[in-house]
Amino acid sequence: MGNLTLFATAFMVAFSGAMMPGPLLTVAINQSLRRGIVVGPLISLGHGLMEILVVGALLVGLGQLLEHGLVAAAVALGGGLVLAWMGYGMIREGWQGEISLDLEQGKEQRDGKGAFAAGVVATVANPYWLLWWATIGANFVALARQGGALGLVSFFSGHILADFLWYTLVAFLVFTGKGLLTDKLYRGLIVVLGFFLVGLALYFIFSVGLSGLGLLG
Repeated sequence: MGNLTLFATAFMVAFSGAMMPGPLLTVAINQSLRRGIVVGPLISLGHGLMEILVVGALLVGLGQLLEHGLVAAAVALGGGLVLAWMGYGMIREGWQGEISLDLEQGKEQRDGKGAFAAGVVATVANPYWLLWWATIGANFVALARQGGALGLVSFFSGHILADFLWYTLVAFLVFTGKGLLTDKLYRGLIVVLGFFLVGLALYFIFSVGLSGLGLLG
């Protein structure tokens, strides 16, 4: 596979994955409403930093370790607990009215520092992210290595570009439509997103984590 084909393939695979609902998309919507369009690029950077690290780890053999059943279950259990904590915080803030779309609040938070950290946390809290890299991602890395350094750059640049474009688009669409949302609707959206994260967390904990550890019979 040539480097251009590798770039295009990595882009399409990553873009299709980024479009699927998950913790990173949920956090992107939540953060964009309060911090603006800058959230998209910053969340992508936080996410990309973690992906650089995992690609490096795959190059030294982490993929085989993550394919072990007990390791995958432990990753799912830990990630699920973090997702549950994030979801609970969103539900509490929305339900108790601790957050709003106040423009002054938005200006204070527009620095985006929280968005970068949110991109990191939402990435590592998703156990399927590691499992994806242990399987599909590991195969891509092995293929890219055949092209040397240029092959690896082609793969990773295509992959991260898809995330960058998608989450920037999401942030733009969410923030530009913010004027249509009242505080009540906004808080309701945050609560719904929070419940989504909790539901996803329970799935990870029970269907992947505890089941993989043999604790559900």
